[in-house]
Amino acid sequence: MNRHKKDLSKWLKRSIAFTSDCLCIIVAWILAESLANPLGSLPLNTILIAEFSLIEVSICIICGLYRGIWRFASIPDLMRIVRAILLGTLFCILYAAIEKIHISYNIYIINALLFGVFLSSSRLVIRLYSNYRHFSKGKRILIVGGGSAGEGIIRDLSRSFSVYQYIPAVIIDDDVSRHGSEIQGVRVVGTCKDIPKFVTKYKISLILIAIPSASSKQMREIVKYCELSKIPFRTLPSIKDIADGIVKSSGLREVLLEDLLGRDQIYLNVEIIKSTIENQIILVTGGGGSIGGELCRQICNFHPKKLIIVDNNEFNLYSIDMELQKKIDPSKFHAHLCSVTDKIELEKIFTLHKPSIVFHVAAYKHVPLLESNLRVAMHNNIIGTRIVSELSEKNHIKTFVLISTDKAVNPTNIMGATKRASEIFCQTYNKKTQTKFMTVRFGNVLNSAGSVIPLFRQQISLGGPLTVTHRDITRYFMTIPEASQLILQAAAIDEGHIFVLNMGEPIKINYLAEQMVKLSGKEIGKDIEIQYTGLRAGEKLHEELLYTSESICDTTHPQIKQAKVKEYDWNHIIDIINQIEIACEIGDENQLKKLLCKLVPEYQTTKISNTKDETKIPNQTLAYV
Repeated sequence: MNRHKKDLSKWLKRSIAFTSDCLCIIVAWILAESLANPLGSLPLNTILIAEFSLIEVSICIICGLYRGIWRFASIPDLMRIVRAILLGTLFCILYAAIEKIHISYNIYIINALLFGVFLSSSRLVIRLYSNYRHFSKGKRILIVGGGSAGEGIIRDLSRSFSVYQYIPAVIIDDDVSRHGSEIQGVRVVGTCKDIPKFVTKYKISLILIAIPSASSKQMREIVKYCELSKIPFRTLPSIKDIADGIVKSSGLREVLLEDLLGRDQIYLNVEIIKSTIENQIILVTGGGGSIGGELCRQICNFHPKKLIIVDNNEFNLYSIDMELQKKIDPSKFHAHLCSVTDKIELEKIFTLHKPSIVFHVAAYKHVPLLESNLRVAMHNNIIGTRIVSELSEKNHIKTFVLISTDKAVNPTNIMGATKRASEIFCQTYNKKTQTKFMTVRFGNVLNSAGSVIPLFRQQISLGGPLTVTHRDITRYFMTIPEASQLILQAAAIDEGHIFVLNMGEPIKINYLAEQMVKLSGKEIGKDIEIQYTGLRAGEKLHEELLYTSESICDTTHPQIKQAKVKEYDWNHIIDIINQIEIACEIGDENQLKKLLCKLVPEYQTTKISNTKDETKIPNQTLAYV
């Protein structure tokens, strides 16, 4: 019944439009004759006007003038009208010539002009009336960004008022040359710092950030002023998510933490990555974890001959197995439940699959937890790396990529020191083998398992408090897909040993906590408290990406730098590694601590000092940062 009513309404509207155009065409011919007659033209009879009108109405139908909705009339509709006028006039001239009717060309020209004015004006009047009727009762919005995205969102909202109920009231843009101008009838009034003032002045209900190309630094600045206005704000997806530059208001979403902490869009050299991964047998250790899992997803996009995942966490392995079975041919995907310290099982895996590229992601990474688990940390992170590395060399692996961390630079904790030891081993082993050993070093990854963001999200859901170790503590951040893509890009670079990813500017953890509270719609101090707990054992205020003795140089990719590192003596390194392996077997932790300091002389524990307002909270759940 509803569908029948809709169809009836559609045909009624089209009938009204058709009737209106018929009248316009007839009036246009009558007026054209009246205006042209003083110039000496022969008068047109009623039958000829009817015949000409029939021709032009038929052309209007053929040109699709009645497929459009008048209140959405725009440039494409105008182009249809122009096409209908030109074709209609041409066919009328041909008809008159065939019938040997002599008519002045002045009549055709005047009729064409009147025809165009009447058809365009009728549609314009309907659109203006519709917009006025809708906009007189909608919610007023402020748009940040006077570029093509802002123009697109205004146009889209005006067409979709019945869905969104928003009136574009004013535009904010930091380009002062645009101030005072209008976009789709909406005035550009000021800069971002004026947002709170104009929200009050124009009685704004919602702010739309229409700058999909904005960097995270720009987004943080814009969001700061939006928050001062104390009204909701939304944003468009990033530019890479908007196909062909078409902005749709349905793409509006809340501002995400990634918008504020992520960085500029990554441009990958897809062809180089494809040539590296395609038709290759790839092995990923730790493939069930946050970074390892995303790395496997990215690898699948480049059609490997076979993908082998090794992980010692049964549930993580099961989860990635279930996911990738749908994404890749099951015959090309194999999941193995195995620790990287299980040499016997790993040897079977290498012999069975014969991989050509290994991504060694598996590692224990929880900083406070590893401080009291020295032997397990060293056995997994150092000896595990040695086992996978030696099996790679033995099986003639082409490329071995070690995933490292900024905590390996001047380490103050067990986790960072063991990862630095792994870097040193791979760097030195690289000179003795045909396998290309490389390391990719980067900072924290947003939303990775056990990291600070999932913890903050959980604490917010419980009503707080959010626990931050120190007011001034900072960390580098990147998204999981970003890290995985750059790892693949680095693997395709045929140079260097240690690669450092461009991490942008470090972010204060208390800023991160504050933004997560605000983005959740709550107020700091009123709904959620932030408590400072003091630095934990092994924790630094600020992480580093390079040693002072290291320098960096450019690579073929602008967001990947090559670190120039100091050289090590292989015999010295392998001797310490052998001693570490023996100490792990007998459980001599005192010896292990000495050997770790010998292998990584930069490693030094830190004394915990807290500022006066940072009282230690006992038994408080904390994430590693």
